[in-house]
Amino acid sequence: MSSHSEAKTYRGVVIGAGYFSQFHYDAWNRMDDVEIVACCDVDFEKANQIAGTHGISSVYTDYRQMLDQHDVDFVDIITRPDTHLALVDDISQRGKAIICQKPLAPTVDEACELVALTNQRNIRFMVHENFRFQPWYREIKQLMNAGVIGSRLHSLSFRNRAGDGHGPDAYLARQPYFQTMEKFLIFEAGIHTIDTFRYLGGEIEQAWCWHRKLNPVIAGEDAAVGVFRFHDGGMGLYDANRFNESTAKNPRYTFGEVLLEGDEGSIRLHDDGRLTIQRLGEAEREHAYSPSQHGFAGDCVFSTQRHFVDQLRNGQPFETDGPSYLKSLAVQEAMYASSQSGCWETPKA
Repeated sequence: MSSHSEAKTYRGVVIGAGYFSQFHYDAWNRMDDVEIVACCDVDFEKANQIAGTHGISSVYTDYRQMLDQHDVDFVDIITRPDTHLALVDDISQRGKAIICQKPLAPTVDEACELVALTNQRNIRFMVHENFRFQPWYREIKQLMNAGVIGSRLHSLSFRNRAGDGHGPDAYLARQPYFQTMEKFLIFEAGIHTIDTFRYLGGEIEQAWCWHRKLNPVIAGEDAAVGVFRFHDGGMGLYDANRFNESTAKNPRYTFGEVLLEGDEGSIRLHDDGRLTIQRLGEAEREHAYSPSQHGFAGDCVFSTQRHFVDQLRNGQPFETDGPSYLKSLAVQEAMYASSQSGCWETPKA
């Protein structure tokens, strides 16, 4: 529980009761300075079940009716990307702070329009980009800031094998619409890695990518290799596919393995969340820290939403605000462009 019992309680409502929403509701429920007063989904039974699980007293199928009935500080949007623009347009006119799941929109133009709306209306807006809030990445960032591997990043590489995308039934149990997405791996999952790379390595100046489709039953790409040039001279390597399997006990804990190399050594993230450090000329050693086993991927949904509330309270910018997300989106689009052209592409933010 958070130690905010004497501070203002932030009242919120949630739109969406699909698969991933369980992690949102659970996180809100564990914050003693947040009260979720109502939830909404077009499927009343889903919303009612979620409400029962998390002690939410009011349930709706129409979010407008919900917002008319409840005076709240913020709205959490956990719906499909094609619904986000209309929701944000309406909610921002009501002056409410918004945290919204990614992808923000089906197209870059629509995402830009959405972010522009929140900027024009001076709305506190955060993208629920939760991977950078995974405990291993927060710990790695602290180690980098402390100079554990030096002051210059040489390379940052990420390898992921999700193993949930082979066979005719791929994705149907959890998120069936994955099968029909024209842009898939980079658009849906790679955007997380882009944001994490920007968090750890700084802004990305150029991207090269090759992607392909391994499972014939899906519409989009499910494998990709990407190479990035960071502003400060470091190199990034993204190697992912959802078809082949990893050897991890839980492939959805860290979602992959990471190696960071600097001018004084390296940090390695293992697929069970362990971190090891190898200073130049020294043996590799384990770094002691305690990543959570609760919720999703080290309880990063809780950390993401905790950041949202803390920044609402202190009036400071969100790490994953709209403009930051658009920078990640520009890298994503450069990757798709590169896969078509075969050339290095410059992100157009």
